[in-house]
Amino acid sequence: MKRRIASWENSHSQPDDFYGPLLCEALGLTAVELGLSYAGSGQNAQLLETRYPPSPDAAIATVDQLWRADLHGYEPLLLSEPSEPAWSDASLRWLVAPEPVPSAGPGRSGSRVGLADVAMVKSTSDTFAMLDDRFGGEHARQSVIQYLSRDVAPLLSGQYTEAVGRALFSTVAETTLLAAWMSYDACHHGLAQRYFLQALRFAQDGNDRRLAGSILSAMSHQATFLGHYTQAATLARAARMGISGVATPTLMAQFHAMEARALARTGDKRACELALAEAARFLNRRNSGDEPEWITYFDEAELAAEAAHCFRDVSNARQAVEHAEHAMSGSHVRSDFFVTMVLADAHLRAGDVDEACRVTLDALDLGEQLRSARCVRYLADFRRGLAAHAGSPVVRELGEQAAGLRLWEASEGELAKNPR
Repeated sequence: MKRRIASWENSHSQPDDFYGPLLCEALGLTAVELGLSYAGSGQNAQLLETRYPPSPDAAIATVDQLWRADLHGYEPLLLSEPSEPAWSDASLRWLVAPEPVPSAGPGRSGSRVGLADVAMVKSTSDTFAMLDDRFGGEHARQSVIQYLSRDVAPLLSGQYTEAVGRALFSTVAETTLLAAWMSYDACHHGLAQRYFLQALRFAQDGNDRRLAGSILSAMSHQATFLGHYTQAATLARAARMGISGVATPTLMAQFHAMEARALARTGDKRACELALAEAARFLNRRNSGDEPEWITYFDEAELAAEAAHCFRDVSNARQAVEHAEHAMSGSHVRSDFFVTMVLADAHLRAGDVDEACRVTLDALDLGEQLRSARCVRYLADFRRGLAAHAGSPVVRELGEQAAGLRLWEASEGELAKNPR
């Protein structure tokens, strides 16, 4: 900030609409007292609102502010909590939305945007998605946000035809969804929710209902993780209802699996099992050639991983172990870490402490390259259950072998913050 203030003084310029309110806040002075040319527009207060954008232009303006604030480490945003009403509001607004009206790209003064630009965004996003899958959301999250802010934002404000605009909005929705997943993986939950909402609006304006359904499914995943189980089940059902006319079997399988995850946490074992059965039925009907490429990761191993989570949560350790043992993809590192920890937890709940500790070492080996706060939380949750066996020689041995491993040390900090 000191360097920026010096720059403003030396160039006789003023801070922009992001830094201006921050400067006022830091110095405890109003914009008028600082001689700024605006009267305090409340930009930063708007950043902390959690709402579904009412129009394409509102989405562009809001997400641009979010990207910039995220890049500059605006703590009230990074540390914010999600809003439960925002999940309901977004799903309802999307479900009842009229046919999308293309944003007025042709009337803007920015550069002309073509399908080649859209393809460039898509290719770059795919590269970042690969890094996220391999190294976790915290590894390249800031690089994704920087790319969106500096390279993609000008495209949204450019000139484009209706067809290019639809393709652009759909692709930006997919990339913003990636930013949301990465922020969720980093446990910046309020920020992640805001990115999910922006992605949903872009998908609506790109007329990409399949992607919009997948975004609602992702929101359901986050809601379950955060303990909002009824809301999570509702989001999964909204996804299923909202794209029923265009849904593919794999998407339907994913939606049913997300509903099952939420129902398991409510303790409704019967409803959970029915949802899992529906997920399996749809997945058996899939034709990979007809599926969007971004959902092809959801296969038998992925469904087995979801089922393992479900059976663990309804205290059926035997079935949790059975499904977890069939859930290893061998190619998705973070997913394999999660399911390995579920397997360890299932063994622990079944009373097999030795096997639980052995499997945990496998998970730690898998996770050494991951930068993921969610992975840390999985491990910390397991260690809370393991505490009842602290006097066991095998537990002491696990601690000795894990000492110095990054995720194990990070879980120490998580346990210190949240002992229970």
